[in-house]
Parts: sequence; C-alpha cells; structure tokens
Amino acid sequence: MALTTETRRTPATLRDAWIALVGLSAVFLFEMLDNSVLNVALPTIGRDLHASTTGLQWVTGVYSVVFGGLMLLFGAVADRIGRRRVMLVGLVLLAAASLATLLVSTPGELIAVRAAMGVAAAMTTPGSIALTFRLFDDDGVRVRAISLISMVGIVGLAVGPLVGGLVLAVAPWQVLLVANAPVAALAFAGILIGVPKDDVAGLHPDPVDAVGGILGTVAIVGALLVPTLFVGAGAAAWQPWAVLALALAAAALFVWRARTARHPLIDLRLVARPLVASGLAYKLATGLALAGMGYLVSLQLQLDYGWPPALAALGMLPQVAVLIGLSPFVERIVKRLGFDRTAWLSAASVVLGLAVYGLLNGAGYVWVAVSLMLVAAGIRVNGVIAGNNVLRGLPENRTSIGAALVDTAQEVAAGAGIAVTGTILAAVFSGSIAAGGWDRQQADEFHLAVTVAALALAAAAGALVLWAFLRGRRSGEAAPAAE
Repeated sequence: MALTTETRRTPATLRDAWIALVGLSAVFLFEMLDNSVLNVALPTIGRDLHASTTGLQWVTGVYSVVFGGLMLLFGAVADRIGRRRVMLVGLVLLAAASLATLLVSTPGELIAVRAAMGVAAAMTTPGSIALTFRLFDDDGVRVRAISLISMVGIVGLAVGPLVGGLVLAVAPWQVLLVANAPVAALAFAGILIGVPKDDVAGLHPDPVDAVGGILGTVAIVGALLVPTLFVGAGAAAWQPWAVLALALAAAALFVWRARTARHPLIDLRLVARPLVASGLAYKLATGLALAGMGYLVSLQLQLDYGWPPALAALGMLPQVAVLIGLSPFVERIVKRLGFDRTAWLSAASVVLGLAVYGLLNGAGYVWVAVSLMLVAAGIRVNGVIAGNNVLRGLPENRTSIGAALVDTAQEVAAGAGIAVTGTILAAVFSGSIAAGGWDRQQADEFHLAVTVAALALAAAAGALVLWAFLRGRRSGEAAPAAE
C-alpha cells in the first residue's frame, strides 16, 4: 500500500506513541463496552422506566441505527476535513450525552440520549482505526498498534456484562452510561496531546457527497424500523409499508448516486474488491451473532432463569474467558492456517454457536455457555482478519471511510440482529417481557421465540459466510495496490 508523503516525524515504536494509543484505545473501548454493559441492565431499566418490550428494544437498537446510519457520512467528512478534528468534536458530544443520562425519567428520553451517543460514536469510532493506521509509517508497527487497540475493545466487550452486573448490585443503572464521560475525557486528552494535527496533504481532496450520505442514512434507518412497525402496527396498517417503500427507494437511489455522481460518498468499485467485500460480509455475519446473542442471553439468564444481575454477569464468564484467553494465539492461528482459511473457519464458529443456542437454549445453562464460547471464539479471531482485509484492500486516503465501512457493517448487523430478535419476541411473547415472574406458557413462548430468532440469525449469518468465502477465493491478490 502506497504511503502518503508527510513532513511530520512518525513514531517508530508503540512506546513512542503511547499517549496517542491510550486515547485511541479509550475510543474503541467505549464502542465495545457500551452495548455489552447496557444489555445486562435491560430488565432493570424496563422496570424502572416502565418500558414496553418494543421500547426496551429501542434503548439498545436506536444506538446501532444512528451509529450505523451516520458512520459513512462522518467517515467521508473526516477524510476531507480532518480525522482528528471530527473525533475531538465527537468526544465532547459523547461526554455531554452521557451526563444527560442523569436527567432521564422516561423511555423516550433514554432513547433520545442513546441516539445522541450513536451520533458521537459515528464521529469517533471509525477515526480510532484510521488515526492509528496513519500514525505510523511501518506496516508491522501499524498491525501491532491496531491489534493492541482491538485487544482493549475485546476486553471491554468481554468484561462489559460482568462489570454491568456488579455495578447494578450496588448502584443505579444510570451509572453505566454516565461512566462514558470519563472515558471520553481520557480519549480527548490522549488524542489532543498525542495525535498530530491533520496534515492537509493526507486528506481526500474531493467534496463530500452529502446527498449520498442522506440517502444511505435513510435506507439504513428505514430498513431497521420496518420489522418493529410491522409487529406494532400490523401488516394491515399503512405505516410499515410506507417506511419499507421509503427504505427501498433510498437504497436504490443511493446505489444510483454512487454509480453516477462525480464524487460519490462510496466508490462501489472499491467496495467490490474481493478483500473488501468478503471482509465486510464477515463483519455482517459476526455482528448479527454478537447482537442477537447478547440481547437474548441477557434476558434469558435474568428473566427466564431468575438470576440477579450480578449472577447473570457471572454467567457470561465463558464468553469472557474465550475472548481474553484466545487473544495471545490469534497471530499464531493466522500464521498456521492462513488468512482465508482462518476467516471462514472463525466465521463458521459464530454460525455454529448461534445454531447451538437456537436448538438447545431450553436444555440448561451448559448449552448456553457452549454457544457463548463458540461465538466468542469466532468473533475474536474473525474481528482481526475482517477489518484488516478491508483496510488492506482500500487506498490509504480512504482510511476513514474504510474504517467506517467496517464499523457500519458491524453496527447495521447489530441493529438488524436486535430488530429481528426484539420483533420476534414481541410477536411471540404475551404480556410484558420485563415484568418477570413468567408462567409456564410465557416461558414456553420465550423459548420458542429464542429458537426462531437464533436460527433465523444463524441462517442469515451462514449465508453471508458462504458468500464471503466464495468471494474471497476469487481474488489471488495479497493486498490490492492503493490508488
């Protein structure tokens, strides 16, 4: 990959850039910690705010919808006006939205706060990888730096449910979201001090395609709203059909815009590159599994099994153990199996974990633990490979949009996973799911909903993995040349 000519002196080692890496790692920590911490608090939030099943779904879902919908636009903006500048503004917004949680008293207010956090995440998260990539000139140091930041995020993802459960045992749920404020402050300080100001020579010279950004956002948001509207309003109502038509029209116009605009938001020829396309498909598959499993298992341990939040958090320890314990072996696995084989085997592990959970979720906690470990193993290995392939397959002055593509795939899949699971639960389960104290019929309904949702997600993830495998095999290139 060609290097951009810059006059600044770049760090030669990770130690030379430790202040910047602390700040960038804090950004990635927020992204991975946020929903994983919140999932374990959903029953508590539902009871405290008297939220409906659909409202509870959107407490987590709106974050993914906004994050996924705006990330490409902010990624394109960052490539043009400055990655560091956009990230610092986003961190200020994140801190303000986190502190606003203290004023929340209704589900609608919490959903609004979560939407603001989604905007902040869209401004900051893609930049964490893009800035890390551009901070170093040496490819080997770049890989180690991105692996380090990824490791911090994985730890946040792994310990999130445990931390959330333990905090809920001694403090109100609001603490879980307010805690984002000091994380944002740490990230702001590290990036302000440790990351050089944006070099004009390294920015993309083309103007931002605002029209394409709006169309993409409308398409993504509309697609994620449709399932909930069909359940809430019914197939006979006009609202879900209108939103579906709007989403399809926006998606078609987005593709048309990308093909015909002089400076499109996304060059579809770049996205179609085998490395990029297969990497994004793997991200979609793992995103579906991660969101769907996190949402369903958290509800099952607390509401089906009747475990308190702290015990439910301990129930996630198999996932924690695999995510952290496997980390030292990821590089060794990739060297032994190669990128392609490691990619599809790890993604297949995710699909298998979903299938095990769907078929055996009612057979006891042991099978829940097995499914958590299978999904965690696949995500830990595949997460490194998929994102790396996307960045390797794109020109260097598209690093922010490339990182945004990776995170958009992850978040859109997460939003879709939550939408599918939440919609199926709302359709099958009678009564308020957050109330607890289910009767036998409700327990059976929950297990049926989990089975249908998990197997549906497994089928979708499996199709994506198969397509990615076939697409990746069509390329004989190790790393496409930059433009």
